[in-house]
Parts: sequence; structure tokens; C-alpha cells
Amino acid sequence: MPRSLSNPTVAHQPKPVVKAKDRDPVAAGMRDAAFNRSASFNYFLSDKVEAGVALRGTEVKSIREGKANLKDAYGLLKDGECFLLNAHIGPFSHGNAMNHDSLRTRKLLLHKAEVRKLEAMTRQKGFTLIPTRLYFRNGRVKCELALAKGKQEWDKRATERKREADNEAKAAVARSQRR
Repeated sequence: MPRSLSNPTVAHQPKPVVKAKDRDPVAAGMRDAAFNRSASFNYFLSDKVEAGVALRGTEVKSIREGKANLKDAYGLLKDGECFLLNAHIGPFSHGNAMNHDSLRTRKLLLHKAEVRKLEAMTRQKGFTLIPTRLYFRNGRVKCELALAKGKQEWDKRATERKREADNEAKAAVARSQRR
């Protein structure tokens, strides 16, 4: 049976590429939503664990706007659960009367084995849980917790001296390569 010419078949042509709308780098997960800069200065950081964070909708929107601060935050293990305390997430700009409390305690989502491991490590004298960064992964807010031991004042000075020496060495290498 001959084909109808009224509806000719055309070879499959690829659809034109539509440039995706540029997404916010924080929301896309390319940049951290919050970073605890004082953590590495005040503590020796060892083991790091990724945890989910149980949040309300306005909190997620505020984090996307960049209104999160982890400076004074710390983790707490209690009754086999992990919590994030003193993490400041500012109120959502378009929120209403149901907006969240900025310093409320938030639950961290970890596997039982991870919680048991962290409990064993924090029982050692001087160790605590410190959040180092808050970021998005696959549309979900994640918190990176580090097992930390406090630094003494002389430790901080030694770290600063080492950092300055490294920067001077990098600058010297860069100067020698320019010539």
C-alpha cells in the first residue's frame, strides 16, 4: 500500500537546545549556603560527617537567600538523636506570621550507626561536634559536621604563623615564575 503524501514523514531532527535559565549557585549546590570560618581557627577538625537537616519551608527559602550563619552553632547528641543548636537562619523576607524562629533547635538526620560512632568519639575528653558548612545537594539542605577538639591560644598562633609562611612561599614561587 502506497504512503499518503498528505502527511509525509520527516527524518527525526533534534530539538533546538534551549539555554537553561541561570540558577542561583547556592540553590544549585555549586556554592555553600553557609560556611563556619571560625571553626578551623578555634578547633582541630578531624572526622567529617554529612547530615540532613529537618527544616521548615521558610527556613529552606531563607537559606537559599543566604541568611544562614553557623558561627556559634554546635551539635548535640541526646537519646540516640543528633541536634543542631544555635544555628542562626534569618526570617524569610516574604514570610508571614507563621515564619520560623531564627535560633530554634533543628534535628539532624543521621543513620543509627553514624550516631553511635559520633557518641563514642564525643565521650572522649575535649571533643565536640561543630557544623562546618551548610549546602544543598539534590535540592536538600545538608550540614557537614566535624568532630572537633578545642585549640589553645598558642595553637592558634602557630596555625597563623604556618598560614603566613605558606602564603609567602606561594608568593615567592609566583614571583619567580613571572621573571
